[in-house]
Amino acid sequence: KAVEEKDINATLFRKNVGCLRYLLHTRPNLCYCVGVLSRYMQSPKESHGAAMRQCLRYLRGKTTLGLTFERSTSRVPRLIGYSDNSHNVDPDDGKSTTGHIFYLGESPITWCSQKQETVALSSCEAEFMAGTEAARQAIWLQDLLGEITGTMREKLLIRIDNQSAIALTKNPVIHGRSKHIHTRYHFIRECVENEQIEVEHVSGEKQKANILTKALGRIKFKEMRDLIGVQDLEKTDFKLKGENVEISLRYKLSYKLT
Repeated sequence: KAVEEKDINATLFRKNVGCLRYLLHTRPNLCYCVGVLSRYMQSPKESHGAAMRQCLRYLRGKTTLGLTFERSTSRVPRLIGYSDNSHNVDPDDGKSTTGHIFYLGESPITWCSQKQETVALSSCEAEFMAGTEAARQAIWLQDLLGEITGTMREKLLIRIDNQSAIALTKNPVIHGRSKHIHTRYHFIRECVENEQIEVEHVSGEKQKANILTKALGRIKFKEMRDLIGVQDLEKTDFKLKGENVEISLRYKLSYKLT
C-alpha cells in the first residue's frame, strides 16, 4: 500500500482504471495489471501512479492488438478451460491471485483474474482453490451453451499445471492436506465425481492462464500473449480491410405512446 509515499490525484487514477477496464473485453493480457491497479483506487500513491503510466505507455505502443474469432472446423467445438494461480504474490495480505480462461474451439470467450478471498497455505491449496473457481465458471458456461445450442454438452475439460492439486480434486477423502480448506472449495470434487468436469495436467509452458496471475518479463509476456490468442490486428488480413462500409437503415422505427 506504500503508506509512506505521497498521495496522487485519486480522481484521475480512478478514471484511468475505469477506462482500462473496458479494454479487458478484448485484451485479456491486461487483466492482471488492471486488477492490481484496481486494488489501490481508495488511496493511490506515487508508486501506483508510476505503474499506471507504465501501463498507459504500453497501450500507446500496442494500440493494434486484439482478439480474432475464427470458424471452428469441428461441428461441435469443445469447451476447454485453463486454470492457474500465483501463490502469495500480494505483499499486503499474502493472498494469491487466481486466473482462468476458457476457449470454445480455438477462440477465447471468457477470462478472469482476481485475488483469492482467503490465504492459501501452499501452492497446492492455492491451485485447488483456483480450480474450484474455474469449475464454477465452467458449469455456468456449460449450461449457457446448452440453452443456446439446445443440445447436451460433453464433459468439460479444465487444464491445471499442478499435479498435487489434480490429485486433490480426484480424491474424495478429507485428509490432513485438505481438512482445513473451506467447504465451498470442495465443489470441484463433486463436479469431477459426477463426471461434469475432467481435470487434466498441462505443462507450465502451455498454461494459458499464467499471464492472468502474475507479472512476467518482456519476452515471457510476449510469448504468453501470443499463446492466449492476442494478435496484432494490423498484420491480419480481413475481407473488408481498407474499405469504408456504410450502414443503411432499411426500416424506419416509429414509436407510438399510448
